[in-house]
Amino acid sequence: MKTSKNRSNLKQNGTIHHIPHGEIKTVSNLSKYFARINLDIGVSYDANLEHVIEIINRTGMELFEDPQWKDSIIKPPQFLKVNDFADSAVMLKILRETKPLKQWEIAWELRKRIKIAFDKEGIEIPFPQRVIHQK
Repeated sequence: MKTSKNRSNLKQNGTIHHIPHGEIKTVSNLSKYFARINLDIGVSYDANLEHVIEIINRTGMELFEDPQWKDSIIKPPQFLKVNDFADSAVMLKILRETKPLKQWEIAWELRKRIKIAFDKEGIEIPFPQRVIHQK
């Protein structure tokens, strides 16, 4: 049988931490009341930012009102701020509360819906590009 040291290298949802009871001094439950989706989405510098924000907020409200997802979302996901000016994109922050342990499912569905909405609206999610000039 493997020791706990060997098994502690599992990643993401399979992480196992072994702590002897005598070593526990503080316990924190970070998902008792709510969890939070925290997305950064990049859009082209050419995009109309107000239109993009409108699409993000509308998509978040549609997800919130969807009977399949409504019980898992506390507040509809919405645009929070322009988070960064990256090399190839304006980075937008989307933040909202979900029921505990539902944040990943909601974030996955929200990303899918935003991509579909952006495609319909012609909003580009950029990727790094290089312009090469030849002499």
